[in-house]
Amino acid sequence: MIKLTEKIGYGFGDMASSMFWKLFGAYLMIFYTDIFGLPAAMVGTMFLVTRIWDSVFDPIVGVIADRTSSRWGKFRPYLLYLAIPFALIGVLTFYTPPFGDVGKLVYAYLTYSLMMMVYSGINVPYASLLGVMSPDPKERNTLSTYRMMFAYLGSFIALLLFMPMVNCFSGGSSDIADQQFAWTMAVVVIAVMCAVLFLGCFAWTKERVKPINDRKTSLKEDIRDLFHNKPWWILFGAGVATLVFNSVRDGAAVYYFKYYILEEQHQSISLFGITFVLSGLYLSIGQIANIIGVILAAPVSNRIGKKRTFAASMLLAVILSIVFFWFEKDDLTWIFLFQCLISICAGCIFPLLWSMYADCADYSELRTGNRATGLIFSASSMSQKFGWAIGTAVTGWLLSFFGFQPNAEQSPETIQGIKMFLSWLPAAAAFISVLFIVLYPLSERKTKEIMEKLNLKRAAKTNE
Repeated sequence: MIKLTEKIGYGFGDMASSMFWKLFGAYLMIFYTDIFGLPAAMVGTMFLVTRIWDSVFDPIVGVIADRTSSRWGKFRPYLLYLAIPFALIGVLTFYTPPFGDVGKLVYAYLTYSLMMMVYSGINVPYASLLGVMSPDPKERNTLSTYRMMFAYLGSFIALLLFMPMVNCFSGGSSDIADQQFAWTMAVVVIAVMCAVLFLGCFAWTKERVKPINDRKTSLKEDIRDLFHNKPWWILFGAGVATLVFNSVRDGAAVYYFKYYILEEQHQSISLFGITFVLSGLYLSIGQIANIIGVILAAPVSNRIGKKRTFAASMLLAVILSIVFFWFEKDDLTWIFLFQCLISICAGCIFPLLWSMYADCADYSELRTGNRATGLIFSASSMSQKFGWAIGTAVTGWLLSFFGFQPNAEQSPETIQGIKMFLSWLPAAAAFISVLFIVLYPLSERKTKEIMEKLNLKRAAKTNE
């Protein structure tokens, strides 16, 4: 029985990851275009190029983690050793150097690539912990729920406080040099929090599940087993589509409020001396709604199954996203309400995905006798990176196609394009994820049978 402190400790890891993940998703595009000073199309291309390499890097990390052996286990050491580099490189990613256009572009490619590699180095082992903390599918579901609740809590904190911190560090100045300094300092605060959370995750978690087969397998065998793991491929496709859904919505939200809603013309909201902007509240409320979805995921999926819960949630998200297109800029009540509803749908699916990845690891071990947990869980990070790469690249390219000009009044065509980023494009991605998930073959009955067979094998090995 896993104690509450360990469940919380496991949640700390994704709380840290999600703080930066949401900063990247919601603010990195507009940072590069409006603060750093790069053209939108160039940023989109950079996101695609760097993410493709980074996605390939994920299974490399998974393979290395599977072959790691230390007194702390296979996966926990990466939380200890990479927590500080993760924070430092994150700050450098949001720093604007005093270079020319070419120098800035090179700097952006280098720092962003390094950040995504360090993210893989710490996040793939962290995700793999779910497969070795407990052999019980119900405990895994609980751990996955804690993980996602803390992930969205971290996202909520980062998104709610980031722009107020920028305004605080800039002294309310709109001067570009003051803004550049303020963005960097706001990220410093987030980075320190992330490092502490990763170290807490390392300290409060344990690895318990040992592979049945102690034989050291070759990389060729691991990759061959992975390529023949049909459920893995289906989840990979569904994961890519859901991350396109999320990345497009998050990445376009600040543009939507800055250039369509014209949030500067609306009265600001202050609480405890902190002034919040509409876009920050919109994104933060979405995280609270995500948490509601996470809480609903377990009871709903226990009743109707993980596959049906996923499909129903994303189909509802398709319908709501299409309706979102027709809102006028003064329909703030409806805009915020639909943000909550769509985010509840999104919150439902991610605990299910993580739990299904663990099922894929069990499926592979029963079928092949080899448990490559890290490699299989790298699919989660790979799908995130691929989906994010596609979503952000498309956002950058279409912004350029629609004639976007940073820090200027936008044309009606550009505004229509920005509205599509929160409606038709995520709706299409959500529908594609449903097409994938209907093909997923591991039902609750099937996963129970797999676990029973694995437990019999483990018991037989113990009695040898």
